[in-house]
Amino acid sequence: MKVILVNGSSRKDGCTNVALREAERALQEEGIETEPFFIGNEALPDCIACRKCRDIGRCVFHDAVNEFVEKAKAADGFIFGSPVYFAHPSGRLLTFMDRAFYSGAAAFQFKPAAAILSARRAGTTASFDVINKYFTICSMPIVSSTYWNHVYGAQPEEVAEDKEGLMTMYNLGKNMAWLLRCIAVGKAQGVTHPDNAKVLTNFIR
Repeated sequence: MKVILVNGSSRKDGCTNVALREAERALQEEGIETEPFFIGNEALPDCIACRKCRDIGRCVFHDAVNEFVEKAKAADGFIFGSPVYFAHPSGRLLTFMDRAFYSGAAAFQFKPAAAILSARRAGTTASFDVINKYFTICSMPIVSSTYWNHVYGAQPEEVAEDKEGLMTMYNLGKNMAWLLRCIAVGKAQGVTHPDNAKVLTNFIR
């Protein structure tokens, strides 16, 4: 079993990475393979709603998004991390997730996911809600912890002092490992995911 930990910060070794590493530590203790994925700090184009991905099976912009979706196909779970900017996740991460989830939705369906946030002071719960919406539109079980998944600190060394926040990350990793094993047992017993209906309605007058 494998979990990809997505770092949506522009700083590879910043506060968000400290939180992700703590969740990763717990996963590895449980025997779960992990792979960090830094989305980078190069410019990322927004989704342009061209819908070409429906024809060619990938986003028309060939960058970190397509690389990640290919990796996601073989993964069993995901943790997406972001710093908080103006009570919102990183715009870079949202652009990345918009394109990944639209062009490669099948790679994520029915796989557990979690969001984690780092902030100097506030805005974490609003940001938490934004990222979780990607999971709920894609039939993904959301993994919880023992508190909301956030850490505090303006610098990595300050996050390292947020003992409760790091405990929350650690417990999140343990809960993710538990759910992955539960899903594996279910599959072994012949329990398959539902074949969900899909109806699209455009609201017009």
